[in-house]
Amino acid sequence: MKRSAHPRLAAFLSVALALAGCDSKSPDPAAERPAGEAASPETGADSAAPSGGKTYTIGMSQCNLGEPWRVQMNADVQRAAEQHPELEVIFKDAQNDSLRQRAHVEEFVQAGVDAIIISPKEAQPLTEPVAKAHEQGIPVIVLDRAVLGEKFACFIGADNVKIGRAAGTWIRSKLGGSGKVVELKGLMTSTPGQDRHRGFRDGIQGADGIEIIFEADMKWLEPEARKEMESALARHAKIDLVYAHNDPAAHGAYLAAKAAGREKEIIFVGIDALPQEGVMYVQRGIIDASFEYPTGGAEAVDIALEILAGKPVPKKITLGSRYFTKENVSSGGEPISDLLGEEKEST
Repeated sequence: MKRSAHPRLAAFLSVALALAGCDSKSPDPAAERPAGEAASPETGADSAAPSGGKTYTIGMSQCNLGEPWRVQMNADVQRAAEQHPELEVIFKDAQNDSLRQRAHVEEFVQAGVDAIIISPKEAQPLTEPVAKAHEQGIPVIVLDRAVLGEKFACFIGADNVKIGRAAGTWIRSKLGGSGKVVELKGLMTSTPGQDRHRGFRDGIQGADGIEIIFEADMKWLEPEARKEMESALARHAKIDLVYAHNDPAAHGAYLAAKAAGREKEIIFVGIDALPQEGVMYVQRGIIDASFEYPTGGAEAVDIALEILAGKPVPKKITLGSRYFTKENVSSGGEPISDLLGEEKEST
């Protein structure tokens, strides 16, 4: 699946990103593993690096850079790629526009990149261009949000249904099976939003005393979440808990509640658990729980190296997750499998 870079690649501009510290990780094709688990020498990217002095170009299309989690994903990709002088990554920001992101894929194909990494805004609009790239022999690694069908090289992401179910299980226990809940949803045309919603509802199933009194799509954005939470506060005199599909939304909800003088009576739960965001919010007592959603950026570079070296790769890699509360944040959180009664993930 190797391809030579086309001269028009020189026309692309790379996006400069401030890099956050993160160890490069290599996925284990045989099984799910928690984020942060070290790769073995046999499966690490160094052993898979293409040889012969050839250079390779990877096109990276990010659906937006308005979310800190996505900035971190790009930083993880860049940091992992910098460990391999034979790699160049061209970053593009779709600015939350599926048509713009379709154009990114088409431009990468026309330019003849060696591989594409994409984190789609939405599944359906990106399925066709990803499939066309795949059919033309350009391996496409899909991160975070899946596309439809099977015409891609590898999908890497955590199990959003499982994470949502773990959050719901924790919430059911925290509320003692009874309480009034606000759900601030991610973009509901995206698979993570749908899966985090479905998993959450599975997690609280059977707790008849838990009532969802307000739900809204905040499109993954903190300002939208704050605005929706203001509406919820205006309509409901009692809110026991906010379940937000990401940590920026949980933080936005907290700020709205604080402005109304009601933050101390509400429990706030988010997803992502970036060290400088969700984990920090838990440490500071701003939110009560955050569930990790690893970016998969380093794993994507490792898989690209495997492909460029002519090695087979798994069709899907599922990353593990941990959750953080005030009780366990100082010890690095705990695997969500503990909440779900599953076999404990190794770390």
